[in-house]
Amino acid sequence: METGVEKGVLATNAGTGSALTQCPYCSVQCKMTVEETASPFGGRAVYRAEGAPNAASEGRLCVKGKNAHQHAASRERLLYPLLKTDGGFVRISWDEAYRVLRERLLAVRRMHGPDAVGVYGGGSLTNESAYLLGKFARIALRTRYIDYNGRFCMSAAASAGVKTFGIDRGLTNRLSEIPHAECIILAGTNIAECQPTLMPYFTKAKENGARIIVIDPRTTGTAALADLHLRVRPGTDAALANGLLKVVFEEGLTDEAFIRQRTTGFEELREHVAKLDLEEIAELTGVAAADIRRAAIAYGKAGTGMIFTARGVEQHSDGHMAVRNFLNLILATGKIGRDSCGYGAVTGQGNGQGGREHGQKADQLPGYRLIENPRDREYVAGVWGIDPAELPGKGVSAYEMMKLTYDKEIRAMLIMGSNPIVSNPNAALVEEGLAGLDFLAVADMFLSETAKLADLVLPVTSYMENTGTMTNLEGRVLLREAARPAPGESRHDWRILCELAEALGCGDKFAFHEPEQVFDELRAASRGGVADYYGITYDRLRREEGVYWPCPSPDYPGTKRLFEDGFAHGDGRAVFVAVDNRPPEEEADEDYPLLLTNGRLLSHYLTGVQTRRSPALAAREIENVMEIHPRTARRHRIADGALVQVTSRRGSVVVRSKVTEDIREDTVFVPMHWGGAQNVNLVTNPALDPYCRMPDFKVSAVRVVPLGRGASG
Repeated sequence: METGVEKGVLATNAGTGSALTQCPYCSVQCKMTVEETASPFGGRAVYRAEGAPNAASEGRLCVKGKNAHQHAASRERLLYPLLKTDGGFVRISWDEAYRVLRERLLAVRRMHGPDAVGVYGGGSLTNESAYLLGKFARIALRTRYIDYNGRFCMSAAASAGVKTFGIDRGLTNRLSEIPHAECIILAGTNIAECQPTLMPYFTKAKENGARIIVIDPRTTGTAALADLHLRVRPGTDAALANGLLKVVFEEGLTDEAFIRQRTTGFEELREHVAKLDLEEIAELTGVAAADIRRAAIAYGKAGTGMIFTARGVEQHSDGHMAVRNFLNLILATGKIGRDSCGYGAVTGQGNGQGGREHGQKADQLPGYRLIENPRDREYVAGVWGIDPAELPGKGVSAYEMMKLTYDKEIRAMLIMGSNPIVSNPNAALVEEGLAGLDFLAVADMFLSETAKLADLVLPVTSYMENTGTMTNLEGRVLLREAARPAPGESRHDWRILCELAEALGCGDKFAFHEPEQVFDELRAASRGGVADYYGITYDRLRREEGVYWPCPSPDYPGTKRLFEDGFAHGDGRAVFVAVDNRPPEEEADEDYPLLLTNGRLLSHYLTGVQTRRSPALAAREIENVMEIHPRTARRHRIADGALVQVTSRRGSVVVRSKVTEDIREDTVFVPMHWGGAQNVNLVTNPALDPYCRMPDFKVSAVRVVPLGRGASG
């Protein structure tokens, strides 16, 4: 279906060369140049990466980006298909791999029906691959069960944005506006470690006189920048936002004209908040009433301001409503739809934004259309050349799919670009479910923890070899060109889907030979939808670097700032909602006296499958740790550096202690980048948000016990 190196590639097979590419990791999507030179000692080539000019990172590159080429050039890369036999994995041809896939998937479908097959995607796939994965699930497999790991990243903020504004785009305005905001609230986001190339925007804002307020139970690199750090009790962000609203209302800091002209539901919210007691909110959240008041007045009085949320607010069983309450604060003060005012959902994965717009989610079709909306079904079916009745209905969320494997309702699964036995909550149950499938196929660059369970493993290309588009946290669509040929027999994930569709008898619906052809169909499928990419082309992206969606026509400049004239609901108004104060889903008690929260480290990404194949990154953090406050450590007789068993109602994890004052006394913190016995998701809470089905990753009641000689005196 394709030969040689794709158009636009600077071939480096001669051992030297330099090419422009894009970091594969976070949602900033920094541009960079990767230079390949012949080793002076012979053997493998030597690579060097440097930041390249671009609007998002302004040429900056963090430690992960500088070393990303190491995993792409790793000797651990999978180079040919692998079939599991009694003696372990054996190399097979692609023809044999497709034959096995066809026979095993069709056998499951004949015996148990099309919904016995599931598809699980990833937020690092290109827009082209994400689009094709959704199309493949619904046309080639005819299953309703497709979802992706971005469910754990953005579903709370996405659903809150849709309900409040009528649209979900990571940032409602441009990154370049941040330095001019007078007050910035960073709620549950550690940008210093998760999106470090964005930090200069915030330092510039502070230099310009902005007040920066950070809401986080830990003292992070981001919190070090704050004028005011609210060390909130995990799981009480919605209540804290109610406290901020109460002060804003009492101090008369609302924008009454904006509220009257551009919103609905405000009086119900005002009446609800009036009944709340600020001291009770302070007691629940662990944040002093005086600090809540200071933060509210700083934001309310500022002429311009922005609020950013990330996983610390969103990964809860009330994450949807917590985000909506921060959006209430934005609307109440009229700080949106104008310069240096707005909301930012800080997307985590490289294509977490684009990945959720074009069909990977259980309830979505391309262009942010809804699979249960008859008009949306009819339109997309027309683009795909099928009858709308052939489209399956809505499936279930990512973790619920894993539960269905455990319950034997899903009997076969294709996983592409994800490592769910490490990234899901209640990981032991997830591993048992996947291990018990009749057939599991995994497409990955490496033999991840999940790939080791598979019956068939398919080798895919890396960011350096696979051309495609990505959509960064601003909603800016970017073209990432391949920088070198694919190694061995690895293939692009979009190509694998096309060839597998042909093996399943529907190749005419997947007759693509270049990623640009896939993107052109995506453009057509998104046309007229909320996430309209129709006016974006590869040629434009090459000329303009990036284009913001929605972009309905080729001569449209793209939408850099949303909501200047109205919101995306039918009446043009944004919607307020009253949010209750509530304690965390799982509270500490006598048996489990501490709250566990989790998050990221600077040198690693997601489950570490890629970053641990970069020696420079792996060496920075060689094992998982648990941050614990000194007084808490003394109470539990835990010495600094000791091995500790952390146990919840679901399981246990063994990590090394790190005694620090940077964490609340009632809370411990364990990063999310390790599998095996160090996997924090062995203990995390699978309780789901009722609106968006986000698991409650960020609060689990635990007990901690030192192991061996780890007890302190």
